[in-house]
Amino acid sequence: MQQPEDRASASHQHEGNADIYDEDGVIRASFLAHIGAAIADRDVLALKQDLADLHQSELGDVLEALLPDQRRALVNLLGEDFDFAALTEVDDSIRQEIVDQLPNEQIAQAVQELDSDDAVYILEDLDEDDQEEILSQLPFTERIRLRRALDYPEETAGRRMQTEFVAVPPFWTVGQTIDYLREDQNLPDRFAQIFVIDPTFRLLGAIDLDMILRTKRAEKIEDIMHETRHAIPATMDQEEAAQEFEQYDLLSAAVVDENDRLVGVLTIDDVVDVIQQEAEEDIMRLGGVGDEELSDSVLATSRSRVPWLLINLLTAFLAASVIGLFDATIEQIVALAVLMPIVAGMGGNAGSQTMTVTVRALATKDLDIYNAGRIIRREMGVGFINGIIFALLVGTVAGLWFEVHIGFIIAAAMIINLFVAALAGILIPLLLDRFGADPAVASAVFVTAVTDVVGFFAFLGLAAWWFGVR
Repeated sequence: MQQPEDRASASHQHEGNADIYDEDGVIRASFLAHIGAAIADRDVLALKQDLADLHQSELGDVLEALLPDQRRALVNLLGEDFDFAALTEVDDSIRQEIVDQLPNEQIAQAVQELDSDDAVYILEDLDEDDQEEILSQLPFTERIRLRRALDYPEETAGRRMQTEFVAVPPFWTVGQTIDYLREDQNLPDRFAQIFVIDPTFRLLGAIDLDMILRTKRAEKIEDIMHETRHAIPATMDQEEAAQEFEQYDLLSAAVVDENDRLVGVLTIDDVVDVIQQEAEEDIMRLGGVGDEELSDSVLATSRSRVPWLLINLLTAFLAASVIGLFDATIEQIVALAVLMPIVAGMGGNAGSQTMTVTVRALATKDLDIYNAGRIIRREMGVGFINGIIFALLVGTVAGLWFEVHIGFIIAAAMIINLFVAALAGILIPLLLDRFGADPAVASAVFVTAVTDVVGFFAFLGLAAWWFGVR
């Protein structure tokens, strides 16, 4: 076993953020083994030396790579030296697991050292009783700020905002503002804008820091401020707020309540997290797996997947019932049983392509009532052209493999199904969105059902008509 003094000297090998990752961006096994050995020996000094210089995201990666028992032990061993900001970088289940085993007094002490948005991120998943107990131990001003943020609905700008900001009155001069920035000890660590407010905290405008540096001290703030054209309502959905940042190239934006009073600021680092989170949610929902995470248990993972699998089962029976209508045809022409999965499979893939593009366009607001008609016509054209291309390919192969008549039948069915798949891939998400359902969650199962049913019916129906089977 590696001794503490050996680990202390070995820790110098891991100084610097890049050294803990291999060429694939994964935490090095040697580093994890080193940390695991220090945890097993309760070597606090070595742990502090190895982890002190890590960024919160890197410490989050380390926590996710450790075993559950090692995580709990690491947090307990580091005590007050543990960077709670790292908990904002891990899966929800891991964060919950770590926080649940800590006393509320330790959490209360830790959140005082965090930015308000990070503190809210940790507190929002706790039980209401635990939240109140932790908040009651905080200084009055900080308690009010955090409680106000927690009162906003989940996944809104109010939940993601930072309540620490710099605000000045319009009658101050640039010189007064600069002196205030230099002398006040309670300013945020980083900020890009100074907001201008009236005595009731109503937002009047904003000034970028570079403007402050370029302007003479005697100038009045009200003379150089600009209107905040992109103030974000605290109740706005976080995804919509992220789209504001993307559209207008913002680095930060004021967050206001229903009375246009300044309550916080949303910064680009939080928005990047929101964009990633929303993109992951869309991808997961397209697969019908909801909010599942890699750290979830077997039972939790199974439970999240069962509902949509049940719906898929029902649609599979629907497709099977269509096949049952043509059992006599299949009995006489065995080649149909061999080829019919090709028609349904190609339709399903084509529908999924269109559906994925449509769902993403709806999420980013690129698809709306003004261009929907043009996009639908485009997808119809794509479906028809691709149908002809693959009809020629599949028809030729089927004709050579079995007989010419079979080739013509599957070619016609391919054109029909790829055309219908393109229509279903765009119309189903649009209809679901129109009626308030989430297209990312519900589209896949319905598109697959349509392409299976239409594919089987077109292929087998044409065969029954062509060969005159009753």
